[in-house]
Amino acid sequence: MTPLQSQQPKVVIIGGGTGLSVLLRGLKRHPIDLTAIVTVADDGGSSGRLRTELNIPPPGDIRNVLAALSDVEPLVESLFQHRFSTNNELSGHALGNLMIAALSSITGDFGHAIQEMSRVLNVRGKVLPAANQSVVLHAEMEDGSVVSGESKIPYSGKKIHRVFLTPDKIEPLPETIRSIREADMIILGPGSLYTSILPNLLVPGIGEEVCAASAKKVYICNLMTQAGETLDFTASDHVKAIYDHMKCSFMDTILVNKEPVPADIQELYKEEMAKPVVYDVDKLKSLGLNAIFDDILTYEQSAIRHDTAKVAEILVRLIPKR
Repeated sequence: MTPLQSQQPKVVIIGGGTGLSVLLRGLKRHPIDLTAIVTVADDGGSSGRLRTELNIPPPGDIRNVLAALSDVEPLVESLFQHRFSTNNELSGHALGNLMIAALSSITGDFGHAIQEMSRVLNVRGKVLPAANQSVVLHAEMEDGSVVSGESKIPYSGKKIHRVFLTPDKIEPLPETIRSIREADMIILGPGSLYTSILPNLLVPGIGEEVCAASAKKVYICNLMTQAGETLDFTASDHVKAIYDHMKCSFMDTILVNKEPVPADIQELYKEEMAKPVVYDVDKLKSLGLNAIFDDILTYEQSAIRHDTAKVAEILVRLIPKR
């Protein structure tokens, strides 16, 4: 770490999926010491195949975060993100996933492979897997049945009671714990509640350290509900689900969108049984949260996303002064 980096505020962001990489593209432009803790529960697509065939943690979410934080020529990033479309076993694989898998084989360690890949891509900040091993995400439904596998959970057609991980013995990287303890601010989300955010917090040690950390803790609430995970959830429902799993109330601030979602966009989301999250201010305040409302959405090919630049600016203003 350079002297300049040691003086910068330390920000840890925890999550996975598209939401995390979108947000990181905005945050990396600010003078902060950034650490991303990324879920390793994915078991679908290219990641799932490599996980099964090579017995490594799934590289997909890690790959997207590395790309988001990289400082390389656009062509190099496009190469890293390139997905093959062929009629053989390469079909569906992203080149970056294969590169991470190859480095894991060369170094003998998934975490070390990510460090080496970070150097190759000139990554701004640190990227850490939530665990240095494959984990399986399970969901216990309200009827008592259990669905196993991150990719299968949203399609069960049942309401989730809780999620949990196997195997019983899962250990976080020491660097992950150290980053949480030293953080000035910890950010959760945005991302799928049960399959992107909670799998990180359920790794033994990570959730407990987040609860105990002295850092300011901010939750970025999703813009839309998600069928199979958060159907009809309000903002406070998202928070309560996290608290129920953690057995502690630890968030200081929640960032929510106040910009209306256009009717034509809502109509498109109806096919997915998704609708804008209702921000129940009174309940959020009763949970002790400072609710920040702002116009933080943008549009990308008929899909809504968090406005990475706007959200990053808001978050940087929230970092406590040293």
